[in-house]
Amino acid sequence: MRISWLGHACFFIETAKKIITDPFDKQLGYPEPKVAADLVTVSHQHFDHNAVRAIPGKPQIIQSAGEHSVNGVKITGVRTFHDQNRGAQRGENIVFIIEAGGIRVCHLGDLGHTLDQSTRAKIGKVDVLLVPVGGYYTINAAEAKEVAEQLNPSYVVPMHYKTKYLSLPIAPVEDFLKLYPEYKKETALEVRAGKMPEKMQVVLLELAQ
Repeated sequence: MRISWLGHACFFIETAKKIITDPFDKQLGYPEPKVAADLVTVSHQHFDHNAVRAIPGKPQIIQSAGEHSVNGVKITGVRTFHDQNRGAQRGENIVFIIEAGGIRVCHLGDLGHTLDQSTRAKIGKVDVLLVPVGGYYTINAAEAKEVAEQLNPSYVVPMHYKTKYLSLPIAPVEDFLKLYPEYKKETALEVRAGKMPEKMQVVLLELAQ
């Protein structure tokens, strides 16, 4: 499995199917994704996460909780909230667990809170955690670290943070990375079942062009 970062909470996951998570509208500031996909997941209906029309081709859109299975790829949506007040401020958020080739990737969307025991059980084992770290609209760096410890994945990839492309009032990724000084920087994350690191590894992905 190969995972590339297209900006914000949008990733391109290449496995049995080509998957894009949370595509954004160009008004966000990042260059629009130009890669075609078989599947697109949408964690919630905000412009910076649901711009499915920007994806070339005719991908299948998955934007609901529950189990979905598409030709060897299993996707499970778990209901969570976009804030710490059970959705009273910003509504619901769906965490998606994407399972293919013996690897489980968890995309947290715009998670706005740490996880209770019930939600952790629904998410289950995680190999790769894609976690928002910018705060304000989502969990912040310290809360992201807590969620990572709760789920104990092999890889942690930060997302949804301030960059030169954004005017959003969120924090830069450095606030999270200083909690993990041994992080690695990669152009893409290559993951193989049965070949996970012994210790949780934080990987900062460069923007794919």
